[in-house]
Order: sequence, then C-alpha cells, then structure tokens
Amino acid sequence: MTSIEAYLNERGSLTYSNVGTSMLPLLRQGKDLFNVEKKGAGRCRIGDVVLFRRLPGRYVLHRIVEVRENDYVLLGDHCVRREYGVTDEDILGVMTGYVRGGAAHSVTERAYRRYTARILRGERARVARLRWQQTLRRALKRMVRKA
Repeated sequence: MTSIEAYLNERGSLTYSNVGTSMLPLLRQGKDLFNVEKKGAGRCRIGDVVLFRRLPGRYVLHRIVEVRENDYVLLGDHCVRREYGVTDEDILGVMTGYVRGGAAHSVTERAYRRYTARILRGERARVARLRWQQTLRRALKRMVRKA
C-alpha cells in the first residue's frame, strides 16, 4: 500500500498541496490546498472531485462528469481529455474543501456549487477553448523556433 492510501486509511482524511494545472482555476499549484475524505461505500456523483489512483504511485484529482453503471468518466477542470473506466476501487477519496489565501472553503458553499454547475454545464465550450489555446501555443512555439 502506498503512503497516500495508508494515510487515508489510517486517518480518514488528508489535506494536500495541489501539483499540476489540471484543476485550474479552482486549485492553483503551489498556492492552494485541498481536503479529501476517504471514499465511503456509496457511489460518487456527477460534480464530485475525487482523488484516484491512475497507476501505482500516481494519484490524480479530477471531477466526475459522468456516472456509469460500473465506472466513472472524469475530467480535470483545465483538461481536454476525459478519463474513462475509473472504478470505485480506484477512487481513494472525495474532496470536501480547499484552502485559498489562508481561507478555508467547503464544497457545500453556494459559490462552489455555482462554480461546479458552470464547469459541468460549459464543458464542451471549455474543452474547445482549451484545445484552441493549446493549438495556438504550439503554433507560436514553432514560429519562435523557426525565427
């Protein structure tokens, strides 16, 4: 068992620093913290942000965008590719809150619930915009290298 899994199993919750940009603008790398509680026996819901095991020793925090009969479809708030086939056994915990600028916030707050609804409702447009930005960034890098 890995240390994050052992920690969650022993203590039931975990506060951790965000690494990466997949959950922008909600969580900023090196600036924000997130709180996760160990996943219970029940199923997760659309909109839940979950900590899951992608590979041995590799953990990811992404949002559930679809609940299927035997698994989930996940997508980071700042990602363009959905992740399929994530099972209940892969999910270690569910985010219950985050800390930004020293202030603690809960996923039950009205502002967070509005943010989640906006993220889920605008998924297609957001993904299209992110893909366009990535394409533009790559084209600019090629132009700079050629210059």
